[in-house]
Amino acid sequence: MAQDETRSIDQLNEEADIAADYLEGLLDIADYEGDIEMGVRNNRPMIQIVADDDSDIKHLIGRDGEVVDALQQLSRLAVQQKTGERSHLIVDVDGFLKRKRQHLRDIALDAVDEVRETGDSVDLKPMNSFERKVIHDTVREEGLRSRSHGEEPHRYVTVYMPASAIEDDDLDEDVDVDMDDVDVELDEEYTE
Repeated sequence: MAQDETRSIDQLNEEADIAADYLEGLLDIADYEGDIEMGVRNNRPMIQIVADDDSDIKHLIGRDGEVVDALQQLSRLAVQQKTGERSHLIVDVDGFLKRKRQHLRDIALDAVDEVRETGDSVDLKPMNSFERKVIHDTVREEGLRSRSHGEEPHRYVTVYMPASAIEDDDLDEDVDVDMDDVDVELDEEYTE
C-alpha cells in the first residue's frame, strides 16, 4: 500500500489488535504486569502499555527509550508479517513519548533562542528520526528553519535563521522536515 493511501479504520484497528496480541505475549514471557490500551489517532494505530508498578514499567522504557523503540519495531514487524503491509504503529510505555516530546521541544526552543540571540546557526547532537521530526516541527512553529545533515546514526539537525538559507551553498538540501523524519511522526493529539 502506498504511503499516501489512507487505511480504513477497520484496517488500523486490525493493526492495533495484532500489535496488542504480540505485546501481550511478550509481556507474559517477560513476566511483566501491564495493561495494553489500543486506539487509532490521526490515521495511526496506537498502543499504550501502562502498569501500576513503577519499577517494572521503567524496564519497558529502557535507557533513553531504547526498549520502547525496540518494542515498536518488533510490533511493526509482527503487524507486517500478518497483514503484508508496512505499519506506522506507535507504541508508548507509561507516557514516555509525551515526556520525551516535551524535552525535545525544550531543546529546540533553546536552539531557537540562541539563533535569534547570535544570528549564528546551531547544530544539535545526533538524533533519531522521531527526535529530528519534533525538532523540525518546533523550529518551523517558531518561524526559523532547520535541516538534517549526516548519515544514521550520526544524523543531526541544524537550526538557522530563514535569511541564512540564501547564503548557503547547498540550497537543494534545505528542507524543514526530511522524508526520513516523517515516518515516525507522533501525532499532537496523542501526546497532549
